[in-house]
Amino acid sequence: MKAFSLQGKKAVITGGGSGIGLGIANTFIEAGAQVLIIGRNEEKLIEAKSSLGDNCNYKSFDVTNLDRIPDFVMETESNWGNVDILINCAGTHLKKNAVDTTDSEFLQVLNVHLLSVFALTREFSKVMIERQQGSIIMISSMTAVMGMKQVVAYSTAKTAVVGLMRSMVSELAIDNVRINTIAPGWIESPMLHKAIDHDLPRKTKILNRIPSGKFGHPKDIGHAALYLASDAGKYINGVFLPVDGGATGGF
Repeated sequence: MKAFSLQGKKAVITGGGSGIGLGIANTFIEAGAQVLIIGRNEEKLIEAKSSLGDNCNYKSFDVTNLDRIPDFVMETESNWGNVDILINCAGTHLKKNAVDTTDSEFLQVLNVHLLSVFALTREFSKVMIERQQGSIIMISSMTAVMGMKQVVAYSTAKTAVVGLMRSMVSELAIDNVRINTIAPGWIESPMLHKAIDHDLPRKTKILNRIPSGKFGHPKDIGHAALYLASDAGKYINGVFLPVDGGATGGF
């Protein structure tokens, strides 16, 4: 099991204060990593740190402040130490028909799920290249695989990060910086419940689509991320990995 250890590694997890990000943080700490969770809601971050323990630090930062990302990366490296792993997990949700979605709403979702992901990946890649090692994980979605109603901005962003990954893999692999993408299925999280709790037909449709007939848990994504980030996945690069209870291939 040594190949799955993250002992001595440092991981930055955006959106690490709740949901999938928190599940990944918990798994990484169990594997021996030190984790820095990032988010906008400091109260939520403090609560998460309390549950995660001494190997967790937190920083309140809005990833949509793109101009501040280079300084944020440099400050993190200077004050916290060399970052070995970046998990791009910050997210927001907009449930709205495409014809009713405004340009500003569309761009707001892209800022969180795509533009900030590119900026963070670009800046952390620079220092990872210098050290000739690093692992970056994007979080995509089932909406990058199948068309779904009322998530046009989210779907566009989550599809685009796959193209972003593939392009950057072609440039960074020579420097031993790996980038992979996890596509969570329907995972128990505040974002999922916000989308379905008041929409029973949608919830029923989703559950009927999942062969296992149940939602996943954040640690299911955490275990997949651990594999990709650890030495167990050292020859895995540019992979799009659904973790979905069989939904992608189900009927």
